[in-house]
Amino acid sequence: MTKTNAYITTAIPYVNGKPHIGNALDYLLADIWTRYQKQNGRQVRFQVGTDEHGNKIAAKARANNLDPQSYVDGMYGNFKILMGAVGAEYTDFVRTTDQHHVAAVQYIWRRLSQAGLIYKHTYEGWYCMGHEAFFTDKEVHDTSGICPDHQTPYERVSEENYYLRASAFTERIRQAIESGKMKIVPEFRKNEFLELIKNGVQDVSISRPRKNLSWGVSVPDDDTQVMYVWIDALANYITVLGYPDNPEWQTYWPADVQVIGKDILRFHAGIWPAMLLGLDLPLPKVLLVHGFVHVGGAKMSKTVGNVVDPMEIIQNYGADAFRYFFARHIPTQEDGDFTWEKFENAYNGELGNDLGNLVQRVAAMITRYQAGVIGNAPQAEHDMTGYRDAMQHLQFSQALDDVWSSVRSLNQYLERVKPWQIAKQRANDHDAEGHLNEVLAYAASTLLQIADELVPFMPTTAEAIHSIFATGIVPAQITPLFPKIYLHTSNPQAPQDTRK
Repeated sequence: MTKTNAYITTAIPYVNGKPHIGNALDYLLADIWTRYQKQNGRQVRFQVGTDEHGNKIAAKARANNLDPQSYVDGMYGNFKILMGAVGAEYTDFVRTTDQHHVAAVQYIWRRLSQAGLIYKHTYEGWYCMGHEAFFTDKEVHDTSGICPDHQTPYERVSEENYYLRASAFTERIRQAIESGKMKIVPEFRKNEFLELIKNGVQDVSISRPRKNLSWGVSVPDDDTQVMYVWIDALANYITVLGYPDNPEWQTYWPADVQVIGKDILRFHAGIWPAMLLGLDLPLPKVLLVHGFVHVGGAKMSKTVGNVVDPMEIIQNYGADAFRYFFARHIPTQEDGDFTWEKFENAYNGELGNDLGNLVQRVAAMITRYQAGVIGNAPQAEHDMTGYRDAMQHLQFSQALDDVWSSVRSLNQYLERVKPWQIAKQRANDHDAEGHLNEVLAYAASTLLQIADELVPFMPTTAEAIHSIFATGIVPAQITPLFPKIYLHTSNPQAPQDTRK
């Protein structure tokens, strides 16, 4: 039996820059899952937050002539703004500079240390500041010494740090992944990670000397060392629930789903489980790993100048249009591609024509032919098996494909039965009135079912469709759901932006 309480998490981003599409994708995917679970009667806690420690933060603070705390205090709100703009119904927001979080990670450190899982060791290796992580000789060699995610050279670093004995949990982690106890979705990401740990999970540095890392949580009982990002950041998933002092955390952990980008899988499938096992806590049930969003086939890059601001999309086209495109046209579990042309084609064609015009058309016919009154007819019973199966398997793009099949089928149905012609026959055919009533009631009922399926994806649109058809009386005036907009692509026959 599915437990009533549910918990979903998102990766916490550094606040040393503006939020980007990847952050928005985390919030969107988690919100889709959250709304779907709520539809099915579950009480959901949905975590978001910001990672506010580390050298990158300290460097940005210095560049802005601020102390680190003042800098992060002025930056974290940008992520809250994006969450609100995306429409994420999160319940818990954590900052790693929060007093409770700092005390909790120091408690976690002590627990792991008491269990003999932390030791001191001098390490020499390759370090990437962008990742705030060390990499193996093989990883550096395979990328020609340049981090592929940040396009910066790895630094050779030698220092004495504390280490987490993650290797002690190799077999338990491998078994949890292979058995599906901790499921990695999609399957090919699971296989990639199992290949990565074929020689074992590596012990990992969890502190750095204060002289090399000044901004972070102090290591308990050793003020010369500062906690390295992973012990601090990964712990947020349980500290935000109140771990260890608020017993309520136990009613939500383990997480049902943890949403992460593919670039941080190695930390969430290796280090995080080692920490949890060291604390004698259950592992998360599912790691949902999404890919990157490319622009015209190329990776987004400030250097290249192809970075797309999620706020620009939302402010110009609306949150539901953003949610639709990135939920349907970016495959949930793989890399996807964005161009303004693709986006506007989806907005004006699929949202404006397929759905928006359909809603307008059905409402107009009910108003014109039946004085706005929706008649009685058998409820539409579109087979939702494919939709539910896709949602269950976290294939949100496939679920939306299924919804759009219903949208297009209803359009085709209206073209086939031609209710406008049935309306003309009423004067001479007494059966035509009942037939017209049945056709339009079926169309309205189908749109209500479509709206129910759109609730997790496009909540404002779903609510608008419900407000038009759910009461049985169609309003006299209907505002177009998706007015035509051409801001980034040219169309000589296109009207101007109708909202200006």
